[in-house]
Amino acid sequence: MPTPRIYMDHAATTDMLPEAVDAYLEQARRGGNPASLHSGGRSARMALETGRDAVAGALNAEPVEIILTSGGTEADNMAVLGLFRAAHEADPRRTVIALSAVEHHAVSEAAEWLAAHEGAELVWLDVDAAGRVDPHQLERLLAERAAEVALVTVMWANNEVGTVQPVAELAALCDAAGVSFHVDAVQAFCAVPVDAHLPGISTLAVSAHKLGGPMGVGALYAPRTVRLAATSFGGGQERSVRSGTVNAAGAAAFGAAVEAAQRAFRDEFLRRAALRDALVAGIRDRVPEAVLRGPEPGSPTEEWEHPTRLPGNAHFTFPGCEGDSMLFLFDAAGVALSTGSACSAGVPRASHVLLAMGVDEETARGAQRFSLGHSSTREDVDTVLDAVVDVHARARAAGLSGHVPGAFTS
Repeated sequence: MPTPRIYMDHAATTDMLPEAVDAYLEQARRGGNPASLHSGGRSARMALETGRDAVAGALNAEPVEIILTSGGTEADNMAVLGLFRAAHEADPRRTVIALSAVEHHAVSEAAEWLAAHEGAELVWLDVDAAGRVDPHQLERLLAERAAEVALVTVMWANNEVGTVQPVAELAALCDAAGVSFHVDAVQAFCAVPVDAHLPGISTLAVSAHKLGGPMGVGALYAPRTVRLAATSFGGGQERSVRSGTVNAAGAAAFGAAVEAAQRAFRDEFLRRAALRDALVAGIRDRVPEAVLRGPEPGSPTEEWEHPTRLPGNAHFTFPGCEGDSMLFLFDAAGVALSTGSACSAGVPRASHVLLAMGVDEETARGAQRFSLGHSSTREDVDTVLDAVVDVHARARAAGLSGHVPGAFTS
């Protein structure tokens, strides 16, 4: 099997930056448990705290407000479970979790677990055709039921269609109502400006491997003023919210990746957005029936000043095509990308994000997510454009093979 030469799946994970690799290897070779009091432990603690400082600085937060985790999923789980339990314990009336219909499964499945096991009531916030939450919908909910709401959770930017949500407006509404607000910023951090100290944000989750750090490392912004029930117990690390030996090498690499990303932040945003725009224009020119999903991007400069879409995201649906067929045809042509849809036990399902945006099930099955990263080049874009006409034609000829109406649901 040939190895794909062009990588267009940076939203799934991106290759580690050289600075992150160096920082990881240096600390991994040095070793030491950051909880130990001897010189080796103190050295590991310094590497860990240096990484924490870098993450905090990029989030406009204080280091003490950063809880290191094993990744974005754990950070999201800790926030949703911890905020709900703390709010419900303080006031048993607070059972409502309000969440957008396009949340990552790390958030939505944690909320669904609370509904199934701890009496939570889920209120889903609808999105428009671009995948955007209307703040007025949340405003109405809080006006009617603020005393019952345990938390609200809306992602900063969507992992499939790239939509940037009106986080500042949503956070302000929660702040005024005295309701906890969690933000999944895994896709947004170091891709668009993220400020954890916006009024109303209670907790915020980020992950290292989406921005050039290692897998298995993430962080949860959680100031001490926020009541957050512990989800693990043991040695009392990370303010006793997340016990367990902290990954010093991972934290060091996370911090190094963040610092490298921040140094080139604006230039990289503009570069990546320009590549995205060239890709979007090229696909539209070659396959006119393809439909861009998510917000229509402005110019790279306009997007930097007021981002509505992630700079590296181009998500299309191709009518009459099976997304998986296109994925494998692209793969055979040397291009690695994603359908952006969920898959469970080998059974394809239409994307819950596209369905929430009003896309019908059959159309949603023709999705392809092209996501660019720090290593993407114009040559990569040209390779995709050279392949897309043939891939589309062959996928269209194959059609939606084996499709049973109603069998593929979110």
